[in-house]
Amino acid sequence: MTTSSFHRPGRAFGAVLLFATAFAAQAQSSSSASSDPRGRWVTANGNLEVEVAPCGAALCGTVTKVLGNRSMAPGGGDMQAADNRPVLGMTLLKDFAPVDATADSARPPTEWAGQIYNRENGKTYSCNMSVSTAGNAAGELLLHAYVGLPLFGKTQRWGRVASN
Repeated sequence: MTTSSFHRPGRAFGAVLLFATAFAAQAQSSSSASSDPRGRWVTANGNLEVEVAPCGAALCGTVTKVLGNRSMAPGGGDMQAADNRPVLGMTLLKDFAPVDATADSARPPTEWAGQIYNRENGKTYSCNMSVSTAGNAAGELLLHAYVGLPLFGKTQRWGRVASN
């Protein structure tokens, strides 16, 4: 074998390694942006537009627009809210703090824990929140509400509101 045949595989491997490293860095930076839950979301039943934003040291979700009045119960129909307060401006998500916060501030959190309020039954539940881009490039806000242990709960998928 000649000397040049030894170097070609090495160069190809180096190029592949360089490409993979650049791709991983780009994926990490876009992943951190896409995992940020701040912004506007439409609830699972399509009734409300909720803005997730900082409130103090935590994240909260406040209703910014009423789109409908469908029940989350099987069969849908009109919702009969247990809470008769005006929904516009109501806080549905509160006290969401990072679960996976580390001393490494360069890595943003990917999951938050807080509370979600269900105005249909007037109850507040523990809730874990994260963003998924699997199957939806704009992202979905995953809200897993539960009582006691997260194992016993239900996950809702809220869609991101398209930016104008």
